Amino acid sequence: MLSDAVDGFRLAYDRAGEGPAVVLLHGWPGDRTDYRLLAPMLVERGCEVVVPDLRGFGESDRQSADPAQYGVEAQGRSVIALVEELGLERPVLAGYDVGSRIAQGIARNRADLIEGMVVAPPLPGIGKRVFSERAQAEFWYQAFHRLPVIEELIDGKPDAVRSYLRHFWTHWSGPGFEPDLDHLVETYSVPGAFTASLNWYRAGAGSVATSAAESSPPSYDRIGVPTVVLWPELDPLFPRAWSDRLDDFFSDVRLRPVDGVGHYAPLEYPEILAEEIVGLG
Repeated sequence: MLSDAVDGFRLAYDRAGEGPAVVLLHGWPGDRTDYRLLAPMLVERGCEVVVPDLRGFGESDRQSADPAQYGVEAQGRSVIALVEELGLERPVLAGYDVGSRIAQGIARNRADLIEGMVVAPPLPGIGKRVFSERAQAEFWYQAFHRLPVIEELIDGKPDAVRSYLRHFWTHWSGPGFEPDLDHLVETYSVPGAFTASLNWYRAGAGSVATSAAESSPPSYDRIGVPTVVLWPELDPLFPRAWSDRLDDFFSDVRLRPVDGVGHYAPLEYPEILAEEIVGLG
């Protein structure tokens, strides 16, 4: 299904089930199929589940070359419009990676629209720690994604796309996780698709740029919707020690550590996500 256009972008999305609404937001490098395990679990638990491809990803529109059309606020406009178009009543938002940042932006700007959030890193509170030697050894790709040469090397080249995506899916995941990349390689290999996915970083929405610019808000301006943060043990991007400042940015937050898993929340620990989402809804 395709949404109505916002800023010229239509979102492809899946919708299933009946009951309290949940909107699931994917990460990079992924698309809405990141939730192929979690969505059926939520439907079985009596939820209505909506899973979009974000702007520039999957089957959603990517016609604009302006990176500003792919950042947090722009992506949020499309998700908010989809919630309103479908008549979803105060859904729970859940997301990881890119989807986590977008959920947080919506919670900050349209708290009236949602019931709460279940998110995995990235989260605010990292600050200048993102510039540590250890962190920069992991976050090198965000600067690389801003360079035109990456398009020449990878865009439209299936073998290069597979090699590049395989690095992230194997390096960021926990032990024993076996990524199935065939669908993503096919999707990201369409000419222009890989480049469109990089516009998130070119819009300045990546963790390095976001963390470097953050400052603690006053207590009255913290994100106020009920929020559950799931923090994996083995995500090399986001050490668990970086969860120490959540209370500086959220006024109603609960941290749940998840042991033995890595970055890819909906595929590495979908049962825990389902439990927390249903608990909020």
